Amino acid sequence: MRRADRLFQIVQILRRSQRPVTAAAIAEELEVSKRTVYRDMKDLVGQQVPIDGEAGFGYVLDRSYDMPPLMLTADEIEAAVLGAQWVSAHSDRPLANAARDLVAKIAASIPENLRPFIVEPSVAARQPLRTDPSDTLATSLRQSIRDGRKLRLIYRSAEGQTTDRVVWPVTLGYVETSRLLIGWCELRQAFRHFRSDRIQLAEIIDEPIGLRSGELRRRWQRWRDEELASLQADPSFKASE
Repeated sequence: MRRADRLFQIVQILRRSQRPVTAAAIAEELEVSKRTVYRDMKDLVGQQVPIDGEAGFGYVLDRSYDMPPLMLTADEIEAAVLGAQWVSAHSDRPLANAARDLVAKIAASIPENLRPFIVEPSVAARQPLRTDPSDTLATSLRQSIRDGRKLRLIYRSAEGQTTDRVVWPVTLGYVETSRLLIGWCELRQAFRHFRSDRIQLAEIIDEPIGLRSGELRRRWQRWRDEELASLQADPSFKASE
């Protein structure tokens, strides 16, 4: 890797992290020595890049630092193409169209020598085994999450039981063969996963969830971490290979 590319990549590593990043972690990702990372950090600071920290404790990039947003590498371009392919194949129509528009905007913004990585990428996403045909449902679910509004769901369980629930939506997950709405269920007083193909009715309620922005997601993340820790503590638990 050229030194200029390495310096750029160090800044990228710091940009994507919310915590201090150690020289050892950077060296491992870039496959260089810690001595090289220390020298590069000194050079970046000398170039007025606002990096705080020191050897042994980690480094943090000031969030106000700005870089040209489309200085992309070949790997980053192919990552975006692969993600867009998957979204186009698995999501509702508005999101699929947005993914294709994103690739078109990247293609129009990058240098000519990088465009083959979009036209003829070395990666491809597998087509889904089964898709949910309800574009309207997925669009409504995403809208309720963005607006922070409660949802009324008529939901059919795997056993065929139908319930009427009010849910505080957290996120809409896309897996290989289905979509999952994750949210706080007022009926069960707990976080639950709802398969979109079992949602018989979804109605956005004109009532906010009543929490500060991001608070519901943080609660779900804590619940998820606790559930995973509990599962891993079970002697019968076996991690998938």
